Amino acid sequence: MVLPPLPPEWQPILAALTPWLHARLAWRLPPLLIGVLFARGRRTVTSWLRGAGIAIGFPGYYYFLARLGGRTGMLAGILLRTLVTRLAPGDRLLFALDDTPTKRYGRKVQGAGIHHNPTPGPTDQQFLYGHLWVCLSWVLRHPLWGSIGLPLLARLYVRACDIGKLPKQYGWTFRTKLDLAAAMVVWLTDWLRLLGKTVWLVVDGGYAKKPFLKAALQAGAVVVGRLRKDAALRTVPPPRQRGPGRPRKYGAQRISLAKRAGQQRGWQTVTATQYGRQVAKKLKTFVATWEPVGGAIRVVLVRETTGWVAFFCTDPQAPVEAILEAVADRSAIEQNFHDLKEVEGVGQQQVRNIWANIGALHLSMWVHTLIEWWAWEQPKEAICDRRMAPWDDAERRPSHADRRKALQRRCLDQEFFGGKHRRRLTGKIRELLRQVIRMVG
Repeated sequence: MVLPPLPPEWQPILAALTPWLHARLAWRLPPLLIGVLFARGRRTVTSWLRGAGIAIGFPGYYYFLARLGGRTGMLAGILLRTLVTRLAPGDRLLFALDDTPTKRYGRKVQGAGIHHNPTPGPTDQQFLYGHLWVCLSWVLRHPLWGSIGLPLLARLYVRACDIGKLPKQYGWTFRTKLDLAAAMVVWLTDWLRLLGKTVWLVVDGGYAKKPFLKAALQAGAVVVGRLRKDAALRTVPPPRQRGPGRPRKYGAQRISLAKRAGQQRGWQTVTATQYGRQVAKKLKTFVATWEPVGGAIRVVLVRETTGWVAFFCTDPQAPVEAILEAVADRSAIEQNFHDLKEVEGVGQQQVRNIWANIGALHLSMWVHTLIEWWAWEQPKEAICDRRMAPWDDAERRPSHADRRKALQRRCLDQEFFGGKHRRRLTGKIRELLRQVIRMVG
């Protein structure tokens, strides 16, 4: 079987990744990328190999996935640095961090356990059996399509009661989700330190806790997140007077967010870009001290139609508009979770080894990121072809599935009409091939 060539836009990134793999295994990466891109049906590793036309020597690709799972930190760092140098969005980079489960089946799947189900569905299943991943995505704002997330790195959370089920030679130790998130922030700042970028992290309220916040601040990152309505805030201490002793970190008076939100005075209107449009928000903002951070934070109270909500930023001097936009852009990682599961088929790979599971997840994440990278500078007509669906909204933002299908068509078009054929195809055959290409996906 003749494989379609990889997109030319992927070649520099692939050239940057392969030197960090073993020379005897690196050649397996391009066929797997093609297989992930052209896989159909249930996205098992078998469907990946079938999409790449691999029939002989297929066991080696399962071994390669396990080896890939052990080097995800290095490869994700190379991918991140390559994308940052090419996109160059500015001095401040926004990242989103959250966790999500993937369902698995079978007692012999290493690292799987019972976890809380964030989307119970109609059956109201509060728990599920599978893997739980703490994921990191880079959030960018496209000039036409708004906020887009590029998933980069994930860490597997294994419960303490499930550690004993893993082989002892793995040396797997228990770490909480906060510990895994803190380690990812350190990894992120280490890779971006030489580029002189300021790292902003937007997190869910579950990560607004001391173990994670202290590690993020020590790494030099700015954290934005949801603040509990009963958070133990205090006022800012007065300037230090001359005398013995250390200066105070926290003020003497407690701050009640409910009382501040209930007061009618002090509200102001600020315009910010959220979800692709300009909106006017009525809010209050002030500086307070908070023990989990160990100092001052910027607090923003926003009045919504359903009530008021509170957000915080570990940089007291941060603009309110930037905080509101970062909070809204956190939806990009939620969209990533949806696309990875529904479009890329994350969790369907049917591998048991824990490192093979990690490698399979990251391969799907990186293909998702490479698809978005390819579509970033593509014209609207290339990824918004609605001729085959006239009932669809022509102005709708293209989904990740639309971008994936557009890239598949581009690869097949280059293979059939790239000028490699000795004989020129007739008009009927060319039109037939174009119809087949349009039917892809």
